[in-house]
Amino acid sequence: MQTYRLICHPETPALKVRSVDAYVVRNRDNYLHFRWRIKGTGALIVPEFVGPGREDGLWQTTCFELFLGAPDNDSYHEFNFSPSGRWAAYDFTGYREGMAERAMVAPPQTQERRHAHILTFDMQLRASVLPPRPLRLGLTAVIEEEGGVKSYWAIAYPPGAPDFHAPTCFAATLPPPEQT
Repeated sequence: MQTYRLICHPETPALKVRSVDAYVVRNRDNYLHFRWRIKGTGALIVPEFVGPGREDGLWQTTCFELFLGAPDNDSYHEFNFSPSGRWAAYDFTGYREGMAERAMVAPPQTQERRHAHILTFDMQLRASVLPPRPLRLGLTAVIEEEGGVKSYWAIAYPPGAPDFHAPTCFAATLPPPEQT
C-alpha cells in the first residue's frame, strides 16, 4: 500500500479539516483500490448519496480525484468521485487540452464511512481501464465546509493558484496494474 499525505493549498485554508491522506491499495481480481481519509470533519459538507452514475461538475463540492498521466507524453486521464455515488472520467491530450469523456466498461465502486470526526472514502477502479504501464499519479481532493469554505488538497502544487491538472501535481508513480 502506498500512502500520501495531501497538502492543503496555502491560498485555500481549511476551516476544521486537519488532514487528508490518500492511499493506493493493489487488489486482486483486476481492481485497484484507492482510499481518502479526512480528519476533522466537524464542518464538512458531504453530498447526499443519490446512487451511481456519470456526472460533470463534481469538483464544485466535496469530491476526490485521481489523475493519471503517461510518462512519455503530455496525455493524461482525470477521474472524479463523489460521496453522492456520482463519478466522472475524462481523457486529455495535453495540459487542459483535448478533453473527452473517457469510456468506462464498468463504473467505479465507491463507499463512504464515518467514525467520530473521520470520513473514509473508498473507490475501486477496474484495472483494465488503465494503460498497462507505469503512470504518473496525482491524488487530490476538493473539500467543502460550512459557509462555502473550499480547500484544495494534493500531493504537490505548482506556484500560484491550485491547479490539479498541472504536471507538478502528478508527483507519484503508479506501477502497471496487475491483471489476472
